[in-house]
Amino acid sequence: MDLSGSTILLTGGTGSFGNAFVERVLSRWSDVVIRVYSRDELKQVEMRTKLGDEQIRFFIGDVRDRNRLTRAAQGADFIVHAAAMKQVPVCEYNPSEAIQTNVVGAQNVVDAAIDAGVNKVVALSTDKAVNPVNLYGATKLCAEKVIVQGNAYAAGGETRLSCVRYGNVVGSRGSVVPLFRDQATRGAITITDERMTRFWITLPQSVDLVLYALEHMNGGEIFIPKIPSMRVVDLADAMAPGSSHEIIGIRPGEKLHEVLLTVDENRHAIMVDDVYVVLPEHPWWTDHPRWADGKPLEDGFMYSSDQNDWWLTRDDLVALLAQ
Repeated sequence: MDLSGSTILLTGGTGSFGNAFVERVLSRWSDVVIRVYSRDELKQVEMRTKLGDEQIRFFIGDVRDRNRLTRAAQGADFIVHAAAMKQVPVCEYNPSEAIQTNVVGAQNVVDAAIDAGVNKVVALSTDKAVNPVNLYGATKLCAEKVIVQGNAYAAGGETRLSCVRYGNVVGSRGSVVPLFRDQATRGAITITDERMTRFWITLPQSVDLVLYALEHMNGGEIFIPKIPSMRVVDLADAMAPGSSHEIIGIRPGEKLHEVLLTVDENRHAIMVDDVYVVLPEHPWWTDHPRWADGKPLEDGFMYSSDQNDWWLTRDDLVALLAQ
């Protein structure tokens, strides 16, 4: 994807993904302008101190505020929508707030992009959106539907919208890695269930996926990376070898295993370049060929963390965490 000379609006731009995305883009394209849109002024100051402001414009704003978002989108070529409430317990306790940010916020991104004539929008989603069992996952499922169907409202213009969907991010804020690091100093790790598995992706890989989506999307696709699974007990042993495990039981809204692609989605999904692409079922908004080079998936295939054919060992996890 050649982003030369473009302007990108990045919602949630001061988060873990946002920092990784900005650093990558600035290192590759010297004439790109990134508009970092977020609520936290302190994080914006810290980001400006670290990265400067020659190519970055900082916008204080909330994705709940459609007018502010529309103003920030004026003149932008692309929107990468990373803003979200994502802490499962917080969303459970504050459902209306999660809905306002994750669902209404996604609708505001769609409306702002169409009104401002933005070329492409890529929104970040999660494996929690697949067969959701908690409010966070339910709001992200709604957000996916809002983004995909936004193409119908944009059909008369040039704006096209797609999603990326991936699993746990190594070391992102609020992930299990910082928790285990803290617990390792005390010699005991809390495990909800020893059978638990999760998908695992690094921040650079998540940025790669978004750039891939920006380059290849026609509108309405959900891009899912082929990534490894890991066992939570292996992660605990990699981070705190010799520590005891305290089994505390699965928390409300938590699954034993995660799913990135369902059997039902399989019927309209393909494999391209080590990426699964869930195609929109009725993409009447585009005349482009629908991924003619894609490979159909095996009938009945479901991409779940416990049935993956790619696993990280304890040694693999130790090497990843050392990076």
